[in-house]
Amino acid sequence: MTTADVHGICAPGFEGVREEFARCFTERGDIGAAVRATVDGETVVDLWGGTADAEGLRPWRRDTLVTVYSTTKGLTALCAHVLADRGALDLDAPVAAYWPEFAQEGKADIPVRWLLGHRAGLIAPREPLTVEEVHDWDRACAAIAATRPWWEPGTAAGYHGMTFGFLVGEVVRRVSGQSLGTFLRTEIAQPLGVDLFIGTPASEHGRCADMVGHPDLSRVADTVPGAPRPPVTSMDAHPMAPVVLALGHMPFGEVNSAAFRSAEIPATNAFATARGLAAVYGALANGTLVGEGTLEALRTRQGAPGDPDLVLGDGGAWALGFKLNEGGAGPNPRAFGHAGAGGSYAFADPENRVSYAYTMNRYVNGGTDDDRRSDSLVRALYAALGQRP
Repeated sequence: MTTADVHGICAPGFEGVREEFARCFTERGDIGAAVRATVDGETVVDLWGGTADAEGLRPWRRDTLVTVYSTTKGLTALCAHVLADRGALDLDAPVAAYWPEFAQEGKADIPVRWLLGHRAGLIAPREPLTVEEVHDWDRACAAIAATRPWWEPGTAAGYHGMTFGFLVGEVVRRVSGQSLGTFLRTEIAQPLGVDLFIGTPASEHGRCADMVGHPDLSRVADTVPGAPRPPVTSMDAHPMAPVVLALGHMPFGEVNSAAFRSAEIPATNAFATARGLAAVYGALANGTLVGEGTLEALRTRQGAPGDPDLVLGDGGAWALGFKLNEGGAGPNPRAFGHAGAGGSYAFADPENRVSYAYTMNRYVNGGTDDDRRSDSLVRALYAALGQRP
């Protein structure tokens, strides 16, 4: 691919972002991708290029949607924070106050904030679900409500890879009377005039990019060398057991299928444009989506710095549904956002009034050390702002 295949605009001074975006194709293997950034609410970067399929038959367009995996979690958390900002949801109230069935198995006192902070100990149901059950909202939520926590709630964080969306989403549904996807669309996306879907209408499937090279998490135990086969019954059955529990017990199916695109799986199946994600984070960065108190609350670290994540094993820089900046979001340690498996990323930097989003359809396995695409774009963005990344 050449720079001539990159479409869109860069404000004067931000040409370095365009150059790095072109290198994502020529040097870093991107197939189709988009990047958007705003400063003080003004768009400074809006670029896209490549193709929406592996065969190169469908050009990536300005309005191409793509699944962003766990970047979804930031959108899901935001729905809860919008309700809290309006006074409709108390994050310190027990989940069971809004969702009575949740009180089963000793969970009556778990507060809503522990769901947002990955501290509820509910990384998976005790018995694995089928893809069909995960696509059935009521059945998935009933299974989680009946689950005994895998560790003492509140004592530690552990990434709720699949359950996060159902836990937070059901609270949003009980409080608002709308499904998580409907709330996101009507209360956040439509007022901002952007494309964001959790539960993508069939009418929009034609502009969804195909993910290329994604893992099949329905067989996660088979794809992790040496990992135990589900059902896994304890957190310490194997070094990979927490990952198998958090992901393999709730398989989401084929990500390029109509069934996956239409389902509401609010931990992992938002279909979004970079433009849409950057607009949402821009509204957060500029204080136009929630009030100052809510903004401070949602990016407050849960737990002490350096506390391990029982699933991921890392430092666990969790705020309330977002992850605090650990280097991928520029120089501001108070920037916050969420990455998605495979490479997508979106964040807000309120102190610098910056928002950023990168979406793509070539899945890169491994951690950020194996994938420098977004990192290179963020560095170029802050260099243009005169800040050392």
